[in-house]
Amino acid sequence: MLRPVFVTSSLPHGGAERHSIALMNRLAERGHECHAVYIMDSGGPLDSVWLRNGGTLRCLGAARYLDRRAVADFAAHICRIRPSVVVAANPFALMYSRLALRGSGVRAPLAVTFHTTRLPGVKEWLQMLYYRPLFWSAECLVFVCETQRRYWLRRGVFARRLEVIHNGVDTDRFHDRWSAQQRGRLRGALGFADADFVIGIAAFLRREKNHVQLVEAVARLRERGIPARALMIGEGEMRAAIEARARELMVERSVVITGLRHEVGPYLAICDVVALCSDAVETFSLAALEAMALGRPVVHSEIGGAAEMIRPGDNGFLFPVGDTRAFVDRLASLADRQLSRRMGSRARALVESRFSERAMVDRYERLLLELCGAGPCAVPASIRSF
Repeated sequence: MLRPVFVTSSLPHGGAERHSIALMNRLAERGHECHAVYIMDSGGPLDSVWLRNGGTLRCLGAARYLDRRAVADFAAHICRIRPSVVVAANPFALMYSRLALRGSGVRAPLAVTFHTTRLPGVKEWLQMLYYRPLFWSAECLVFVCETQRRYWLRRGVFARRLEVIHNGVDTDRFHDRWSAQQRGRLRGALGFADADFVIGIAAFLRREKNHVQLVEAVARLRERGIPARALMIGEGEMRAAIEARARELMVERSVVITGLRHEVGPYLAICDVVALCSDAVETFSLAALEAMALGRPVVHSEIGGAAEMIRPGDNGFLFPVGDTRAFVDRLASLADRQLSRRMGSRARALVESRFSERAMVDRYERLLLELCGAGPCAVPASIRSF
């Protein structure tokens, strides 16, 4: 039996946090004693964490970037539970995990899952100069796609062992289980007609998610005579800018923003297609996989590992980052519902065969068991050369 500690910066929001929660929940179901530690209190609900078998959930309550009291608290917690392995999500959690392990005196392998492809500014790149030796000291670094692995190896980010384990989604939870009548009622409640071509996007309304480009795409599609409507599932600081751009283009009635929704499945299920037009940070999108699992084709900007999940013309489309004309052309082709349904079925089949949560957890379980039973791995010469 494993006794892993999963460490995140906060809970419950964010892709890395959702990924950690899925792993610890599923491993706990398999009989492992999973523990969760989060560094800063986000104040959100924690009902998505389902630990059992003696597992614990602990908030360190860090008040600043490097809080020595929080590190000491973490070290004492490690001493009490004696984990078989520590799994940190991203560099910030890795830093706390390494310092706490050192302070505890407990010998346990340290693994890190890395969910980022690009850093937004100078501050973050300077921090990476400090984080890189922490990666080098880890027993294992898990990337979430091959594109990301290549990107960071060129920048000297590696560990003693490297793995690529794609994100996975729960195909039992994310499947289109709603009847045509149920979908019709929800579409009607949101003001959509049956003939509308509904383009969904499930993401926080942040600048890097580039919702404004979808507003512009809707305007151009309507100019072509396609009854396009946008369904934006989320909330965030860009809402006012999105609404202002919609008014400027006179498509405000064709853009619906739901606000935050705990369960996005019913909303994605009423869409004809799902779009992701991020222009900065999208390593291997869980939102895209969830839409594909629901049988919806995805039109995704060519960023991160999008090409590892989307086969253009088969289960979705890719378009160059920022290229609204290409984005519109890809969306327009999917206004043909027969085509979009065929491509959506293929998207679902691909998720079932390659990107299911079960397959992801299987790989992590094998990896963690190997780390707990194997000695340190030498860094290959091909890696040392970066």
